[in-house]
Amino acid sequence: MRNDAELLDHILNHIDNGTTDLGDEDWYEPVENYASQDRFDAELRLMRRLPIPFCPVAALPEPGSYVARSSAGVPLVVVRGLDGTIRAFRNACRHRGMQLAEGSGCTKIFRCTYHGWAYRLDGQLEYIPHEQGFPNINKDQNGLVPVHGVHIQSGLVFVTQDEPIGPGALESLPDLLTDDQIVFDSDESHDDINWKLTAEGTLEGYHIKPTHPESFYPYGYDNLNVIEMQGPNVRVCFPFRRIEKLRDVPRENLSLDRMVTLVNRIFPFASVTRLAQHYSVTFAEPESPTRTRYFSYRLTLPNPEGGVATDEALARARKDVSFLSDTGNKEDAKVVSDIQAAIGSGANTHYLFGRFESAIGHLHKNLAEYLEKLAQSEKNNVR
Repeated sequence: MRNDAELLDHILNHIDNGTTDLGDEDWYEPVENYASQDRFDAELRLMRRLPIPFCPVAALPEPGSYVARSSAGVPLVVVRGLDGTIRAFRNACRHRGMQLAEGSGCTKIFRCTYHGWAYRLDGQLEYIPHEQGFPNINKDQNGLVPVHGVHIQSGLVFVTQDEPIGPGALESLPDLLTDDQIVFDSDESHDDINWKLTAEGTLEGYHIKPTHPESFYPYGYDNLNVIEMQGPNVRVCFPFRRIEKLRDVPRENLSLDRMVTLVNRIFPFASVTRLAQHYSVTFAEPESPTRTRYFSYRLTLPNPEGGVATDEALARARKDVSFLSDTGNKEDAKVVSDIQAAIGSGANTHYLFGRFESAIGHLHKNLAEYLEKLAQSEKNNVR
């Protein structure tokens, strides 16, 4: 991955020559892959067998902090224990399967609101009301059921639910988030679209001028991106016009902060985006071929001087969020909604992703390869 000085020179070369990064081949993606229930079901089975980004570490700042949501259709709860360790469990009481936590918060114990069974932060079954009614139960064997594995990497919590079939996003994952960043805003939303449509919209600048003529384009360029593959992940750089002020700046210790937007697509459906005044971290939860739920976090920029973000920095970050929400994000949402509406029209059997859209082809290629691994693994297990 290029450092900031190398990235600057690469961008300036594109500006001077009217060029952009190009892929080596086209990618044709069958339209049925956006609508097929069988394909969707296979994608969910795959996600249960890969390390999937679940939430930022910053969303679990203290012991007892938890995030509860579904991942690949399975209710999970991720919690920081009293020992500081982050663990992930299937969000189901061992008595009758009631979910124990919802949303996010901080707690000392998980207590089932159905019959009152209670579990410690490490998953151990702590308390059963009227325990004499269960004379044969072994508490040590009836704690919360952990997932296969939890990985903490690049400031993100990755959850692997079942026996993995590959490293997924953990392969070649770059450094992304730092310990001094804090979550200052979060939200949950849903759209009636296939999850891949949203992912595609963040991976190319070919659409910037026609889709965002009065929002993003006046600050950026028409069809100018730097694309860097990182295993199945990818980083896409969108430079701002003001980057040309750095032409004669010494390259030593150069920083491109506030000069570019960096979109890190974490395979398959999470993104960590460095914007002018904040970080946006989004996790998609596909709920059906035509419905996706999104969990979004906004984090402060890293503080080079240490300590918490100043009130001034938070104000700038919130203004940044407001601009994106009121302009570009709405324009992108309109595009993907219109595409979704036309999927069943019969106009296209495949979508063509050209040389400007190599990052999208990279996503689909890796998804197809992993789905093939899944199919082979399931075939072998049947024998």
